[in-house]
Amino acid sequence: MSTIRLTMAQALVRYLAAQRVELDGEEVPLFAGVWAIFGHGNVAGLGEALQQAGDSLPTWRAHNEQGMAHAAIAYAKAQFRRRMMAVTSSIGPGATNLVTAAALAHVNRLPLLLLPGDVFVSRAPDPVLQQLEAPQDGTLSVNDCLRPVSRYFDRIVHPAQLLTALPRALAVLTDPAQCGPATLALPQDVQTMAWDYPADWFRPRRWRIAAPPPEAEALERAAQALAAARRPLIVAGGGVLYSAGGAAALRAFAERHGAPVAETQAGKSALPWDHPLQLGAIGVTGSPAANRLAEQADLVLALGSRLQDFSTGSQQLFRQARLLSVNVNALDGIKADAVALTGDAALCLDALSARLDGWRADAGWSAEARALAEDWRAETARVTGQRQPHGLPYDGEVIGAVQRHPGSERDDIVVCAAGTLPAELHKLWRAATPGGYHLEYGYSCMGYEIAGGLGVKMARPEREVIVMVGDGSYLMMNSELATSVMLDRKLIVVLLDNRGYGCINRLQQACGGAPFNNLLEDCRQGRHGAPRVDFAAHARALGAEAEHVADIAGLEAALVRARAAERSYLIVIDTDPARTTEAGGCWWEVAVPEVSERAEVRAARQAYQDRLRRRQYE
Repeated sequence: MSTIRLTMAQALVRYLAAQRVELDGEEVPLFAGVWAIFGHGNVAGLGEALQQAGDSLPTWRAHNEQGMAHAAIAYAKAQFRRRMMAVTSSIGPGATNLVTAAALAHVNRLPLLLLPGDVFVSRAPDPVLQQLEAPQDGTLSVNDCLRPVSRYFDRIVHPAQLLTALPRALAVLTDPAQCGPATLALPQDVQTMAWDYPADWFRPRRWRIAAPPPEAEALERAAQALAAARRPLIVAGGGVLYSAGGAAALRAFAERHGAPVAETQAGKSALPWDHPLQLGAIGVTGSPAANRLAEQADLVLALGSRLQDFSTGSQQLFRQARLLSVNVNALDGIKADAVALTGDAALCLDALSARLDGWRADAGWSAEARALAEDWRAETARVTGQRQPHGLPYDGEVIGAVQRHPGSERDDIVVCAAGTLPAELHKLWRAATPGGYHLEYGYSCMGYEIAGGLGVKMARPEREVIVMVGDGSYLMMNSELATSVMLDRKLIVVLLDNRGYGCINRLQQACGGAPFNNLLEDCRQGRHGAPRVDFAAHARALGAEAEHVADIAGLEAALVRARAAERSYLIVIDTDPARTTEAGGCWWEVAVPEVSERAEVRAARQAYQDRLRRRQYE
């Protein structure tokens, strides 16, 4: 057997560089590169190996470990989980900075390979710089924080362990059901150890992203459930987009059977916004069209959805309907006592349609859906079409300005995460092509937006990437704006400054609380008061072009300049923290204090208890 003597780090890099996947009929590298911030624990071992790899496995530098992991996650999401990136960090703060991003990837079922440096296996120099000393367990390091947020975790304590650990990690990363973060903790002394690796192990390998077909008996049960339905509603989740051909299969199924479609945050863009059977967003941030039919449906077909509380109205929106759940993940499929059909979304839809020849929703149901959908499209046009609002504009009017550029709804990709904006975008953004709507709302992670936008731009360089972000999220994490300039990956960032955390401020008051510690004006302050942040000046200091605009007309003009610019461009507009789109939405369960001195809290508690009692007897 022919062998090659390499360090563990060199072998890891060579193996990753050899992995392939088919994309649009072409074989391409599975890994688009490695994000790295070098430090104690990864610079001498893995850093040397990556430098030697050059373009076979490109190394990308960022400014924050969490940010570069967000960029890697967004890249994989924009590639519909068919390509991915790895991330390496130092052994201490760099590694713990990855925990939030790992949790985000875990919740959203997105591939992310984490390669944090680790302490010495030999323990000869213990404790080393940045080492956590756990008196109860000598084998622990800070990397063990990544265990609960990883789908696969291993610590490589001997160079030969790569032979089993790496294929297992990649099997998880490419598995449609188990997909999520995989962590290989790399002790710094083991990274530099040499071993004789089999030469054949480094031959190029093509990974196939499986599309599991439905099992015959489960398929028959699902078809029977659909055949008995007269008022079906399809809820499209992220699994539709991750299924090859999922969006086309959804459209064909809906049209053939007259079934209206609503969409979760993850599933938005699977069906074009102007399709006659497209009802729009579902749930807490849903449209009145989608939520009205959800309350009247006799069967809800959930496609590739985790059935999270925002999509289901805290599990109340579909209570009167039979639930049929199609999902590649069996555990997701059995939620809420659903009739489960495990398999790829496109294959399941095609197989169901073949068994339902002649079955259609009631004509009146389909007609009502079309009428409600048309009404909602007219309402969104009215809301987003307002160019001269009284006072400060709100998010919906800003969204309209962003989308008024010719061709924007078909070519742009909007990126956002937490706060008020996801609710408004879910209702109002016109997504015409699969992947044109990129929201991180599974973990609702503030700070994802700019780093995520960078990852999307790396995946889709031909598209204009529009990052919409609030001032709160921008201040949490903005450093990858500088990275976008450095890498020549242009972003357009629209920053809505409502001077604080407007979304949670409204929730606080809806629960009876006094405005407190959310908007800057309601926070504890020193004698100089809250700063008036010049976000445009800050962005320029990071190397981007930037400007502050006074109103919607100014925003529209600035967007023309931003689209013509050659590097990242930030536009700031002041917005109203109180106003939101009134139409749509449904109940979301948020616990209210049982005892309080505030009459408003006691009233909110009573309303909460009344709602719980109605849920019990409905």
